[in-house]
Order: sequence, then structure tokens, then C-alpha cells
Amino acid sequence: MESKTYLYPTYEAGRDLMLKNIQGSIVNLNLIHLKEIADYSGFPEIAPASEISGYEAFMLYIDLAKPFLEQGGGEILFVGKGDRFLIGPQDEQWDICMLIRQRSVSDFFAFEQNPDYMKITGHRVAAILDSRLLPLEITL
Repeated sequence: MESKTYLYPTYEAGRDLMLKNIQGSIVNLNLIHLKEIADYSGFPEIAPASEISGYEAFMLYIDLAKPFLEQGGGEILFVGKGDRFLIGPQDEQWDICMLIRQRSVSDFFAFEQNPDYMKITGHRVAAILDSRLLPLEITL
């Protein structure tokens, strides 16, 4: 059985999120599994002069993305080192766990589609082996 990796949302998933008509802020739970060495083969124009780890590439992405996030009213609530689940599949490992608050679903999509932000997303793709993103509707 071939394992599937996830780096981008599908059109259908984005549509379904919009159709939920969530009012107010959302918090995105991000689970990130990093590459040992960042792969910039698809993004030579932004590749560092020398080889860097997936972790270093992802932290570079976070540093570059943070101003775009904050410009749209979003904020990083938490970034932490992950590991294996205590409750859950033992064959899954997540190197980084993040919580990102967005003012609204519309602000999230505006952030993701900002042309200047899109120029730096190659660092994210170069760094990540697999990921999960779960938008959470705030209820309390």
C-alpha cells in the first residue's frame, strides 16, 4: 500500500471550509513532518547558498511568513517540537506542531493567496515531508 503525503489543501476541502460559514476566528492546528535535508530543487531561485536541514528551512519559512500573517490579523499562538502520539497511531511522527489563529476564514484565504506570501512558500515545500492542517472553530 502506497502512503500518501499532504502538502496542499484540495479545492474541495477549501470549498467545504468556506461553506461552513464560521463566524469569527479560527485556529489552525498544523502537524508537520520534516525532511532531513531541505529539497530546493523546485525552487532554485530561493535556495540558500549551502544545504540546510528541513527544520532550518521551515524556521526560515516561519520567519518570512510571520509578517504576512500578522498583516492579515493572524498570529502564531504556539510552535512546539512534536514526536509520536501518546494516544494514536504509533507509526506517525510529527516534528513540529503549531497553532495559528486567523481572524476569520476569509482572512485565512486572503493570507494564503497573497502574491508576495506565495513567493516564499517554496521554503515550506522544501522543508516538509508530510503535513496535516485542521481548522478549528472556536467554541469557548
